[in-house]
Amino acid sequence: MSEARRLELAALDRLFEVLRSKGYRIIGPTVRDGAILYDDIHSSTDLPRGWTEEQEAGHYRLRRRSDDAHFGFTVGPTSWRRFLDPPEEVLWTAEITAEGSWQTRPSPVSEAPLAFVGVRSCDLHAVAVQDRVFAREDGSPGYTRRRASALWIAVACGESAATCFCASTGTGPRPDVGYDLALTEVLEEGGAWFLAESGSPRGRELLERLPGRRVDVEEREKGEDIPRCAAEQQVRRLDRESARGLTSVLEHPHWDVVAERCLSCANCTLVCPTCFCGSVQDTSDLSGERIERTRRWDSCFTEDHSFIHGGSVRPTIRSRYRQWLTHKLATWWDQFDTSGCIGCGRCITWCPTGIDLTEEVPRLLSSSSEGEDE
Repeated sequence: MSEARRLELAALDRLFEVLRSKGYRIIGPTVRDGAILYDDIHSSTDLPRGWTEEQEAGHYRLRRRSDDAHFGFTVGPTSWRRFLDPPEEVLWTAEITAEGSWQTRPSPVSEAPLAFVGVRSCDLHAVAVQDRVFAREDGSPGYTRRRASALWIAVACGESAATCFCASTGTGPRPDVGYDLALTEVLEEGGAWFLAESGSPRGRELLERLPGRRVDVEEREKGEDIPRCAAEQQVRRLDRESARGLTSVLEHPHWDVVAERCLSCANCTLVCPTCFCGSVQDTSDLSGERIERTRRWDSCFTEDHSFIHGGSVRPTIRSRYRQWLTHKLATWWDQFDTSGCIGCGRCITWCPTGIDLTEEVPRLLSSSSEGEDE
């Protein structure tokens, strides 16, 4: 058990000061455009203090809390993925030299190290999943650089959204891996405070620079009860092990039922913190003497993504939804020895028609199609 310390609210701004002094670009939750998004922040005043969300299938609304909690929400439409694997990134450029040959240059590295503040446990697990995709020899050099220098300050969930199911996938609500510093916000009548625990040498050094004291047994128990209660609030669940059986029901008639509702809009893949589909585009200037290769986010829900000579191999919405769900929950294990789902519920909240994979998977795995959604 790591040493835990009690930090008062004043330590939060001290944390921001220390991070800035170390040259970090600080990314954290903030209210913008009617949602809680991850973006550049500079102090605790940028945090969504006193705000939370209402989430259900196809529904998201901000609302005021009855207290001034700094982290009294769950997850919004963005994830940390967009900072480690940007939606658009120049991979390299090539120019014709005076001698008439082509010279290729990788994209310059001039980014400040990233400090992520307010990371939920499910998203820490999502980053670990993406590491298996990008942080390897044939992966993404840009991702690997940003990931290696990033600092992770996690926050335990004090409550769960209606669409959360991380307790059933073993990925939350309490941070257990991948963080440098973990905070639990404890709200009491006498004032809020944070239970802080380090998870790495960098986190321990950071914690030593913050004003605080060791917690007693009662204070530790209070902090540990908070994510435990959040887990008990969850009503949705997903058995990740049984979901691997989706590859055995590829012709189940329920795929057609889901396809009738699916708009193939790609919302689920764009908000998912583990999806990684991308496309590569080469462009040249008007002179033809300079070429730029760019990688952009893509989605398996777009018809062009599966286009090969002669047309798309997944021309129907049924085939594209089936590809997404079977890859995410089944064949991902074959590729990366893990599931591609971390129980955050974003795909449920941000689906315009409210398709809920925690409902669809059991239906698809049912041994009989009798009474199939008539």
